[in-house]
Amino acid sequence: MATPPPMGPPGNPMFEGGGPPPPPQPPGTDMTGICFRDQLWLNTYPLDRNLVFDYFAMSPFYDWTCNNEQLRVRSVHPLDISNLTKMTGIEYILSEVLEPHLFVIRKQKRDSPEKVTPMLAYYILDGSIYQAPQLCNVFAARIGRTLHHIQKAFTIAASKLEKIGYVDAENESEVLESKVSKETIDLKEVKRIDMILASLQRKVS
Repeated sequence: MATPPPMGPPGNPMFEGGGPPPPPQPPGTDMTGICFRDQLWLNTYPLDRNLVFDYFAMSPFYDWTCNNEQLRVRSVHPLDISNLTKMTGIEYILSEVLEPHLFVIRKQKRDSPEKVTPMLAYYILDGSIYQAPQLCNVFAARIGRTLHHIQKAFTIAASKLEKIGYVDAENESEVLESKVSKETIDLKEVKRIDMILASLQRKVS
């Protein structure tokens, strides 16, 4: 097994968008807009369930006051659940694993061996670490997109109805003109027939 890297901040990480790493953020800060990746670490150590937490601890998402860090200082594996359940406070657990591509780490607050309150989730996808958006933010974004599409649909429907109304008005005008023309033709025909009948009447009489 490869020896885990020394504890402490990363040496040469890369962040989405380039530039220097962002300053440390207070716990609970929304950091969904950044991505952490340390290619040098990934080229040196395997990304598996044994070392993934050491990799995660190098990122700005890591809270150095967590219980996992206390276990690391004592040379205990930071994800040892038998030790974490004996402590209270902030902790991280590995909730989903699909080696070596996907790891999901959940941050939670432990009040007792049985009582924990989930706080945030992070996922490591092919070596890149992201903070997962909170459920309320996902719902808000999807509702916003839905309302946008509904409003757009109503706008399109309203414009179609206005166009149909305009075409109907034009058609009605054409129908009226056609009726008038038809009536004009019929009157001429009636006069012509009257003239023929009058001529015949004069001849007969």
